[in-house]
Amino acid sequence: MSVHESRQDYNRLSLTEGELDPDPIRQFHRWFEAATLSAIPEPNAMVLATASPAGRPSARIVLLRGYDERGFVFFTNYESRKGRELEANPHAALVFHWHDLERQVRVEGPVARIRVEESDAYFQSRPAGSRLGAWASRQSEVIADREILEARIRALELQYADGQIPRPEHWGGYRVVPTVLEFWQGRPSRLHDRLRYTRSEGGWLIERLSP
Repeated sequence: MSVHESRQDYNRLSLTEGELDPDPIRQFHRWFEAATLSAIPEPNAMVLATASPAGRPSARIVLLRGYDERGFVFFTNYESRKGRELEANPHAALVFHWHDLERQVRVEGPVARIRVEESDAYFQSRPAGSRLGAWASRQSEVIADREILEARIRALELQYADGQIPRPEHWGGYRVVPTVLEFWQGRPSRLHDRLRYTRSEGGWLIERLSP
């Protein structure tokens, strides 16, 4: 089958204004819980889009590691491409895609580093291998071959043989503070439901968008 012949109609669920919570974070929690209960693999996987100062975009999948009324948190190497772009242009967009539920959530907003204490606490909760990997990988830099990376890991295993692995200063968390959230529910004939929250002085403005 060619790409242009690929078709799938969406008809499982709907989304109406009456179903929405007035608070988008509570609404996100409802959908995230539904995705988790549906046994969707890694429901916390999300596309993170950033842009350079010149406006050149880049995107990759990262994992959501926390959310509350303050925003959505993920962790990365501050010196990676996304880290450099966020330092120069501290705005981002997120996309969650839960295919089995025919749902997407889009989030847009400014980005800031989380507190050092929060990054320290999360880092220490990671498996030892992941903590060593944060030290070994100079993320986004060109590397001659994999043996260089594996040699760094071997050296770090000896250096931190006691298991006391501190967080590197170049690694930590960011929080996307949402100003816009869109909840997308697939519907038949591409007439999808799209309901958007926009932050305003009085709270959140909710609007329906044409599909």
